[in-house]
Amino acid sequence: MFRVISISRKFALAIAAVTLPFSPLMAQETVPAVSQTVSPRAPRLIVAISVDQFSADLFAQYRQRFTGGIARLTEGAVFPSGYQSHAATETCPGHSTIMTGNRPAHTGVIANSWIDQSVTVGSKVVYCAEDVSKRTAGSKDYVASVGNLLVPTLGEWMKRANPAARNIAVSGKDRGALMMGGHDIDQVYWWKGKGFATLAGRELGPTALAQNAAITATLAKGAPAFPVPAWCARQNRVVQAGKASVGTGHFALKAGDSDAFRASPRLDRATLDLATRLVDEQKLGKGTVPDVLSVSLSATDYVGHSTGTEGAEMCIQLTQLDAALGDFFAGLDKRGIDYAVVLTADHGGFDMPERLQEQALVQSSRVGDDVSAAALSTALGKRYGIEAKGLILSDGPAGDYWLRNDIAPGLRGKIIDDAKAMLMTSPQVEAVLSAAEIAATPMPTASPETWTLTERARASYNPLHSGDFLVMLKRGVVPIAHAGAGYVATHGSPWDYDRRVPMLFWRKGMTGFEQPSPVETVDIAPSLAALIGLNVPEGSFDGRCLDLDGGPGSTCGVPR
Repeated sequence: MFRVISISRKFALAIAAVTLPFSPLMAQETVPAVSQTVSPRAPRLIVAISVDQFSADLFAQYRQRFTGGIARLTEGAVFPSGYQSHAATETCPGHSTIMTGNRPAHTGVIANSWIDQSVTVGSKVVYCAEDVSKRTAGSKDYVASVGNLLVPTLGEWMKRANPAARNIAVSGKDRGALMMGGHDIDQVYWWKGKGFATLAGRELGPTALAQNAAITATLAKGAPAFPVPAWCARQNRVVQAGKASVGTGHFALKAGDSDAFRASPRLDRATLDLATRLVDEQKLGKGTVPDVLSVSLSATDYVGHSTGTEGAEMCIQLTQLDAALGDFFAGLDKRGIDYAVVLTADHGGFDMPERLQEQALVQSSRVGDDVSAAALSTALGKRYGIEAKGLILSDGPAGDYWLRNDIAPGLRGKIIDDAKAMLMTSPQVEAVLSAAEIAATPMPTASPETWTLTERARASYNPLHSGDFLVMLKRGVVPIAHAGAGYVATHGSPWDYDRRVPMLFWRKGMTGFEQPSPVETVDIAPSLAALIGLNVPEGSFDGRCLDLDGGPGSTCGVPR
């Protein structure tokens, strides 16, 4: 049975009835039927891989260089124009789409974090994968939880149909593992500090302990830099971003530097090693019903944020990722497991403006302080003669903004209208949309590359967590006002460089093909469900089944 998240049951059910095709909250009332007919031809293990910040642009740029695991996947069903079709292209919402088949409007995970003014302990900023009810005064840590996810994952549907199915998830980030694994999960691990951790109240299993021991040994002695592939030579040059110098890092590891371990190819290798150990421990793919292993690889994102997407660092990272995936798949082959793989990403990414300006994108820039919530609060507080501090709240210089909740209803609309007008005078702002405008927009049904900005926002909007208005910066404007060590580039925009991701499906013996027309990441879960004969209630997915058979047959169960 799914766990009920910690919000008003009556309110949550009302929201679910309006916005969700299905939710675990509704399941408590109706328990829709789910069944599975396991064909002898069905794979016994689904391996779902998310490479954090692996944009369609990076896939295209390095495709000819891949010789390992990613090269293998390109022999299967290749969709080079997958879309994380929503506006808030961040890690948590992106991961929430992959194994649920639902957009953030329905998963409830609208961003990595949002403002909740009802929170009484600590900051009003709520992290997508935390249990706010477990906060304690003065603590800088949080209790990781999947409670904010409002819909089931594929692994949960599988376990509902067949309790013997195993649902396992590992990641370099808690939000990656939890949003892909879901509420009913057998084993879940993510990187924290100097090794892998798990949910509060659970103990690390023997394989996680063994993997942590291996990591501890590496950290104790350090490790040399990675070799620079010959084709990386032109990228191996210094670029200055504020006080940070990037472009020539080769990931040499000083003894004891766990932060450097995390932001390097070593994190992905450790995550895949742990996944392999869990395959053995849990006997995945060896039972009478299919299992699912979700693996979220986080190093590409950490490298992208700290050094950008076009330096020697990213070239090394993707080369090492390809090799690590090749070893991982070879390990599954050796174990004689009949497995199917999907590889995609939670979002794309964008390089740092200092390098983009050298590479013909002169309009790229860093966001100015004038669009910040603090600047808006000062100006609007003075205009209306009210307390300026915290008048407008946000968790960054773009995305959702909230109006302080003590403002009288008759004044709220006026302040929001004035905030919109002020923001639209900025040359860096493309659009400002009120919650009312977004909510009134029908959920888009056309191909995702044709969606308007408002439709992209609609796919991200959920009334439980979304703000009073949404700020979208112009294409090429990076929402980092001041670059610093470890944070020079990012993602999160509604533009296609952040929305487009590859979707690669592979299984031994399948008839591969390439389909360049756009698809969505919400199509992954229904496609995998069909592959293993899992029948979920009608309307459970925003996505559709993709026929993964390149021949006359169909993996969707009906002729295409």
